[in-house]
Formats: sequence, C-alpha cells, structure tokens
Amino acid sequence: MKVTIYSTRTCPYCNMLKRWLDDKSVEYTNYSVDDNPFAAQMMVNLSGQMGVPFSTIEYEDGRMEKILGFDVRRFENAIQTAN
Repeated sequence: MKVTIYSTRTCPYCNMLKRWLDDKSVEYTNYSVDDNPFAAQMMVNLSGQMGVPFSTIEYEDGRMEKILGFDVRRFENAIQTAN
C-alpha cells in the first residue's frame, strides 16, 4: 500500500491526518501544495478540486482509492484491506 497526501501547512485536518497515520505507523508521502505548484496541479488532476487533505492509496493489485478530507473510517478500511 502506497499512501500519498496532498496538504497545506496551515490545514488542521491535514495535520490531524498525518499525526493519525504516524500513530498507526503508516508510511506516506506528503506533498505540500502551498509550496509546490506541480503537486497542486497533480492533486487537481486526480481529484478535480482544490480541497485538502486529499489522499490517494495505491494497493498492490493496482487499484487506487481517492479520499478527500480526514475520513478515519475509509483510512482504517484501507489499512485493513492492505494487510
């Protein structure tokens, strides 16, 4: 499972998500879209909008799940699915 987060430095939900993933020992790549215009455009291409946090989860079988916001239930399901 590969987790990618698109966030901003000032977003409290982004920080909550990263802390939650850290607590669960889930590795992730974080792109700060307020510092990185290329990442911001990637996020828009994937999600169709500018809201953060936006995350993608890529599974071993090639599927990709897209999650807008800090949706604990969907992240918990993704972790269980990957294990």
